[in-house]
Amino acid sequence: MKLDRLLGILTTLLKNDKVTAPYLAEKFEVSRRTINRDIEALCQAGIPVITQQGSGGGICIAEGYKLDKSLLTPDELSGIIAGLKGMGSVMDQSYMEQTLDKLSAGKEKTVPLQEPVVIDLASHYKGSLTEKIRLIKSAILESHLVEFDYYYEKGVSRRQVEPYLVVYQWTSWYLLGYCREKEDWRLFKLMRLWNLHSCKESFLPREIPGDKRNLNDTLPDDKPLVALFHPSVRYQLIETYGPHCYKETKEGLLRLEIGYTNRDYTISWLLGFGEKVTVLKPLDLAMEMKEIAGKIVENYK
Repeated sequence: MKLDRLLGILTTLLKNDKVTAPYLAEKFEVSRRTINRDIEALCQAGIPVITQQGSGGGICIAEGYKLDKSLLTPDELSGIIAGLKGMGSVMDQSYMEQTLDKLSAGKEKTVPLQEPVVIDLASHYKGSLTEKIRLIKSAILESHLVEFDYYYEKGVSRRQVEPYLVVYQWTSWYLLGYCREKEDWRLFKLMRLWNLHSCKESFLPREIPGDKRNLNDTLPDDKPLVALFHPSVRYQLIETYGPHCYKETKEGLLRLEIGYTNRDYTISWLLGFGEKVTVLKPLDLAMEMKEIAGKIVENYK
């Protein structure tokens, strides 16, 4: 859009003493004639942009002209830039770079782009993840249904969903949508979601129930688990649940009492500790662990 380009040109001029028209044309992917018209528009808006012809010439803002950049402090800008860089790890990089240019513009309060905080929200499948987020975001804004193959514990199924939110939580990306097949709200993990496309069919947006907006309410930790761990895996418990998550027994074992949501995931997590964990409650989960351990032994006979 023209307004975005004008703001981009203005911030570029604020960051540089002088630039050329060919440089601006290439940066914003327009013709030199369009750049000239944009410069005229800036001048008409009261910003003193000067064009110098000949060798060593270029475009610059009149010396002494300043814009008020005190709306955000350097620390506030720093936090915003760190967040934008994180989003840039899974979204259109050129769009993020233009936004960063706007935020970092200025002479007195320039914020360095070499942030001490690095946020990377991508995964091994960054390319496909970026495209999924782009497509779903577009479908949400246009109220278009999406279709995809979804892989879960029972196999794979084709789903048609009304998309509402793309959410990053619990170290993964999710789509919150209303599933037409189940006639209910569902969370879909993006990395289990493939062959995605946006449908031509549109839908009338629903109001997202309050308990569905909070993903912690969507997947409550309401199933009790009690287990004893060998002290050598203390660091792993702390990594997951914090330094006060367990109590030490007289025998020196670590007693963990937590609530869990997904049974299959919890069993996989516990099996990762091998012989260094013993499940006490619930009894049926302990018996399932024992059965799985027996089958593992059979595999190695």
